[in-house]
Amino acid sequence: MQNTLINKNSISLNKLLRTLTESEFEKISPYFQEVNLTSGTILHEAYEPIKVVYFPLTAMISLVSIMEDGSTTEIGLVGNEGMIGLPVFLGGQYTISRAIVQMKGKSLKMRSDVLVREFKEAGALQKILLLHTQARLTQIAQSAACNRQHKIEARLARWLLSVYDCVLQDELDLTQEFISNMLGVRRAGVTIAAKALQDKGIIRYNRGKILIVDHKKLEQTSCECYRIVQNEFIRLLGSCRG
Repeated sequence: MQNTLINKNSISLNKLLRTLTESEFEKISPYFQEVNLTSGTILHEAYEPIKVVYFPLTAMISLVSIMEDGSTTEIGLVGNEGMIGLPVFLGGQYTISRAIVQMKGKSLKMRSDVLVREFKEAGALQKILLLHTQARLTQIAQSAACNRQHKIEARLARWLLSVYDCVLQDELDLTQEFISNMLGVRRAGVTIAAKALQDKGIIRYNRGKILIVDHKKLEQTSCECYRIVQNEFIRLLGSCRG
């Protein structure tokens, strides 16, 4: 489906697409469709061929690893700094993780075969997608190290900062059960960590909503993993997440 109304200069445009020149963007923009994504929507399932790729605008999407017992752990978090569907241009066709919308919002979508065709032309789009892939690998690797080395309070602070970067909203619809599933920890641990952040005046938590009150203190409480990932996005893509 064609969509000629997409404006490259829109402040809500996906950051990857915003790096393209006007002519480069105009070449691929007719193949995009803007869609509203609702929370809980599965964009692609593990081991299934990816037929559509997504470039989020205001939605937040999680890449989730699912164990045999049904337990889940988030291995990647994507907002308007990135895209969903890396395997299609890397040649793998599918991935072992599930892509699920965690916070509703808008996104651009494109057929996978169209993206592969444009990617093979070896222009600016190919370069920016490969750099984004490297940045995502850094994010995933740093998350793995963080889960092994750092305390839950610091990890929760890092994760909340990352969520904010995806949606750019201080009030977040997040239950403790959901957070525990994403961080791969017991709910009781999330409860203790959230209370510690609230007691310090960093967040306010009530009935499935978290309000970020003090961004500076939240960054100070976070482990170094948040800054490492941000610095790598800046180095590779010219701008930080968020």
